[in-house]
Amino acid sequence: MRTPFLPMLMLATLPFTGALAQKSTKPATKAPAYSAVGKKVQVFTTAANTTHRLAATGELRFQELRQPLETQPTVFVDPTHTFQTLVGIGGALTDAAAETFAKLPKAAQQEFMQAYYSPTAGIGYTLARTHINSCDFSSGMYTYVADNDQELKTFSVKHDEQYRIPFIKQAIAAAGGKLPLYVSPWTPPAWMKDNNDLQHGGKLRPEFRQAWANYYVKFIKEYERQGMPIWGLSVQNEAMANQRWESCLYTAEEERDFIKEYLGPTLKKGGLGDRKLIAWDHNRDQVYQRASTILDDPEAAKYVWGIGYHWYENWTGSDMLFGNVKRVHDTYPDKQLIFTEGCIEKFSLDRVSDWKLGEVYGRSMIEDFNAGTAAWTDWNILLDETGGPNHAQNFCFAPIIGDTRSGKLLYTNIYYYIGHFSKFIRPGAKRIISSSTRDVLQTTAFRNTDGSVAVVVMNTSDKPMDFLLWLKGQAASTTSLPHSISTFVVN
Repeated sequence: MRTPFLPMLMLATLPFTGALAQKSTKPATKAPAYSAVGKKVQVFTTAANTTHRLAATGELRFQELRQPLETQPTVFVDPTHTFQTLVGIGGALTDAAAETFAKLPKAAQQEFMQAYYSPTAGIGYTLARTHINSCDFSSGMYTYVADNDQELKTFSVKHDEQYRIPFIKQAIAAAGGKLPLYVSPWTPPAWMKDNNDLQHGGKLRPEFRQAWANYYVKFIKEYERQGMPIWGLSVQNEAMANQRWESCLYTAEEERDFIKEYLGPTLKKGGLGDRKLIAWDHNRDQVYQRASTILDDPEAAKYVWGIGYHWYENWTGSDMLFGNVKRVHDTYPDKQLIFTEGCIEKFSLDRVSDWKLGEVYGRSMIEDFNAGTAAWTDWNILLDETGGPNHAQNFCFAPIIGDTRSGKLLYTNIYYYIGHFSKFIRPGAKRIISSSTRDVLQTTAFRNTDGSVAVVVMNTSDKPMDFLLWLKGQAASTTSLPHSISTFVVN
């Protein structure tokens, strides 16, 4: 539920939960022995009040240190125990992003694609989301069928062929020809709903459950026919949010029954049973109740790949509830967790340089990964200078703002903060332990398939923090700058 953004409390006022979140009821996998002797550490940093933006800021060397003292701030890294495998990190390819992209000059378009999808010159996105029918980040509302066409004979994605489909195809090409894409509906057609309205919640009418299940299959097959393979899908975006834009409501029991009686069997019958089906796709606050209701039913659970979630639970005045994500992981370790959406709301062009924007992302990504999350997807990858277009006037921030007046791209620090994960932690990487002895240093770490170790350390305080990066009896001395995020790559 996207609602006015509430500023995050500074880390120094919060209990540090990162180390706790790394423990799971599913035993860690024992990895081969690891030695840091002779290894070098490349350091990449983004920091406030500096020119550092994903900048190479030095190289560290290890020295033997068997036992750090309690007076020596330390980040302990253990690559010999592994947890979840990373699926990917990326952002949503919405109508708003596609329309903004189309208004930019060719040079800016090329810069944009390289910035997101090049693993060397950019931040190497490896995952994408898009919407079925319109969403609030569309210029107007639409569906793909004529009214009352229960047999879907009029089904057509012609609307998407103007902006969104060409945009998605360019993103796939920029990513090297492979970009796992999953799709989410905001609402069924109005005539399928009990309020006869695309907006304002409403529920799917029982007599149209099969037609709606068929709709997903039609969409996926048509996108694939046009050259966009679909990796997965969620059942419903924000199934508890009655919004003034496109929305549809399901209780946990209704979503469970729709999955097991209609959507799951229909995907299987349509030859799409291997697509990754994601349940919930809403906030962390109710994620456990939704997951348990669906996954405790074997007939529903057999169709579900994982549980998706958003970060907007702070609309209630709550802080972000990372512990609820961990509870799902601990209870259902054989199902995946995927962060499906997050953004910072109430856009203002005057705030594009606000350093807090990126720090919200850094904190969420560290905590979500430590809670067992296997994939992480930002919301719009591009918006214009108004924070739109958005037909509901629900304007938000994106990592990159396309100023359609000047034709230039404006990079918020969100882009760089996400890049500290997506650029250095690649699909197939396994999370390992990274345990900090100071609450001012938030951290997570992964071991990539090439054997390299990537350790992310974030400092949201106003002071620098000297610390030791410690791996199996070897330590390297370094400093975390105020309001900074660094990735330490051990080769």
